[in-house]
Amino acid sequence: MNASLRPPVVLIKTKEAYSLWFSVLSSFPKIYRYNLGGKIENNFLSLLENTFITVYLSGERKSAQLSIAILKLDSLKFFLQLAWENKCLANIKYSALSEQLNKIGRMLGGWKKGLENKTPSNERRRN
Repeated sequence: MNASLRPPVVLIKTKEAYSLWFSVLSSFPKIYRYNLGGKIENNFLSLLENTFITVYLSGERKSAQLSIAILKLDSLKFFLQLAWENKCLANIKYSALSEQLNKIGRMLGGWKKGLENKTPSNERRRN
């Protein structure tokens, strides 16, 4: 397969993390499944969507969309922690999800830093 046709690794890793989450959701306590579980589900889907959209943008729009993806990731981590603290997630599942999300965060952060280094700032454009 042509390298340019392959999705970015960060998108693949996010899909893998979502698959793990999807397998966990069915064992989520029913009382939390549709509120807290739904919130986590929505944040996962938003993270996937924003990461996917970012791939096809350029310049400042790409950077702005990537910032949204990073915010969604941070929200997702917060709600997963909340679920774990309320004993909705087993330690091993929480640990596995957290590890995957931390890797995704490093990838998104590196991507953002690379874009910032490549895109001239407003100050440099004025000169």
